[in-house]
Amino acid sequence: MINRELIRTKIVQLTYAYYQNGSKNIDTAEKELLFSLSKAYDLYNYLLALIVSITRESRRHLEVAESRAKREGTPMPSRKFADNRFALQLEQNKMLQDFMETQKKTWSDEPEFVKKIYTSITECQVYKDYMESEEDCYQADREVWRKLYRTQIENNAALDALLEEQSLYWNDDKEVVDSFVLKTIKRFEEKNSTAQELLPEYDSEEDKEYARKLFRATILNANEYQHYMSESSRNWDFSRLAYMDIVIMQIAIAEMLTFPTIPISVTINEFVEISKLYSTPRSAGYINGMLDTIAHHLVNTGRMLKAVK
Repeated sequence: MINRELIRTKIVQLTYAYYQNGSKNIDTAEKELLFSLSKAYDLYNYLLALIVSITRESRRHLEVAESRAKREGTPMPSRKFADNRFALQLEQNKMLQDFMETQKKTWSDEPEFVKKIYTSITECQVYKDYMESEEDCYQADREVWRKLYRTQIENNAALDALLEEQSLYWNDDKEVVDSFVLKTIKRFEEKNSTAQELLPEYDSEEDKEYARKLFRATILNANEYQHYMSESSRNWDFSRLAYMDIVIMQIAIAEMLTFPTIPISVTINEFVEISKLYSTPRSAGYINGMLDTIAHHLVNTGRMLKAVK
């Protein structure tokens, strides 16, 4: 789940913090980086568990409605949402159960929020269309949760505020983690039952090593990389740059020089996108141009054996 896009973003955040906090202990900073990445995986599981908690809330409401129907002799309410096949499969998922058993924080600690989001779901058109549809299959059950997640959970300001209160690490993680949750919903298959695999914490052990190497190269070779920046633009006044711009370019240079298999264009594009989120409005264009100039300079001086496209 923790891919290179997320790793790059975390390294930008942690490198900036490294220079701001004054401690300059790279071992401590590296541990903080890996811990921060692990918290993103916690959020992934926590958001999957929210689907389970909403389903359990629907069952509680159903029990009350069924008791009332029996008492008043009215038609019994539909069990369609409470018995949603995808949600029940997720509830019984072995990987999710094992992970949540290790966590101190669960959605049972937020009953009022779960109740509110369940109520919001029952009032939305996606839910109403699902309940009125005669389609009754696993695929429909899975699809409604994909739609509900996108409309009720992905861009939910109250949820964002709640998550920020629970962990400072989750403040910038939710958008990318949402994409992983949606990917997981899409991958679920009924035949896999409780053994359905969730996304692993890292896409590969190589990605975990990539995080360590990129962060260490960025910090340990900072003076060298900033020298390359100066060489590439003689008229460049560092004091007039946003400090975040320098950090982003420093990390981009570290990636270009440390990882020979990553194309230069990929590195530049990824860090330009990050600059749009974390630096000034004019930074993206500036960083794009400077990194391209720096890359050509490194190749022309023999410091980097890559093709500049």
